[in-house]
Amino acid sequence: MRVDAGTAAWIRLGLIPQLPPASFRALLKAFGLPQAILEASRTQLARVVPEPVALAIVSDARSAGVERALAWLDAPGHALITLADREYPRALLEINDPPPMLYVRGDAALPARQCLAIVGSRNATPQGRANAENFARTLSQAGLTVVSGFAAGIDAAAHRGALAGEGSTVAVLGTGADIVYPRSNEALGLEIAARGAMVSEFALGTPPIASNFPRRNRLISALARGCLVVEAAVQSGSLITARLAAEQGRDVFAIPGSIHSPVSRGCHALIRQGAKLVESAQDILEELHLPSVRGTPEILDSDGVLLQYMGYEPCDVDSLVSRSGLTADTVSAMLLQLELEGRVGSLPGGLYQRTG
Repeated sequence: MRVDAGTAAWIRLGLIPQLPPASFRALLKAFGLPQAILEASRTQLARVVPEPVALAIVSDARSAGVERALAWLDAPGHALITLADREYPRALLEINDPPPMLYVRGDAALPARQCLAIVGSRNATPQGRANAENFARTLSQAGLTVVSGFAAGIDAAAHRGALAGEGSTVAVLGTGADIVYPRSNEALGLEIAARGAMVSEFALGTPPIASNFPRRNRLISALARGCLVVEAAVQSGSLITARLAAEQGRDVFAIPGSIHSPVSRGCHALIRQGAKLVESAQDILEELHLPSVRGTPEILDSDGVLLQYMGYEPCDVDSLVSRSGLTADTVSAMLLQLELEGRVGSLPGGLYQRTG
């Protein structure tokens, strides 16, 4: 992106740890733009923010950090979106605590498009991961941009599914935009940066601090028209995101699961509290008054597709993966559903066979 003195002023203020977003916005309201804030005296600043914050601003000299950020922004596909930019997502202006600026790797226009959040457990089941990927793929094919938090489990599966459709995906980070966390998502991060968007309100170089992740959840929910929870424990960050979505006036959706599964209890709690129970992406599209699309079935193997590849002899997961072209996670999820339906039985040695 093109960088100038105005961009440097935004970055410099964003690097001051004593300046919280609420004080930053108050100063913008009082002085206009960051350059005017930096030119103001301590006395003038102290009329708007607490004295320690005013002192931190006038005494700050973080030129090295500013130079590093400007060099990062000079690279292709890197951008800084501020409250003064027309590209700033309007949806974020509807919440009480919009970030003054966003660092972006990838397509900076994506966060402002029509989005749907998909969140869930890091310790997801194979069926949960497959459901998240298939729902995201269908919703993306319908033109929605899927927003999630780039965590392992449900988030990662949702990002992968969304990349297969037209809407693509936005990953909202709890670190700086130049950091990939968790490391297991490194390849996925490169793919999102190339064909989606990685977004962070935190300064470059910010490590994975625990308190940052609940904070980023408000942006996941705010960017989206609705929030789908795939799997979640009763005490989880996903339920925090769902609660924030409801408070922000967004629709909340939840996929039901087994009454015996700990990661289904959070979804069941949401449904009892008024979240919309969904069994397919079509349910979400209808609720949002969007046209339906032909996509991958989200309720796995309800028509017994996997049985066609299984035949009538015992076989293992690897054989089914080879025959069907599906991933091991998807095949495992399908087998679990077929077992629950009584259509497949498990045998010693990791084998499966049709029943009846």
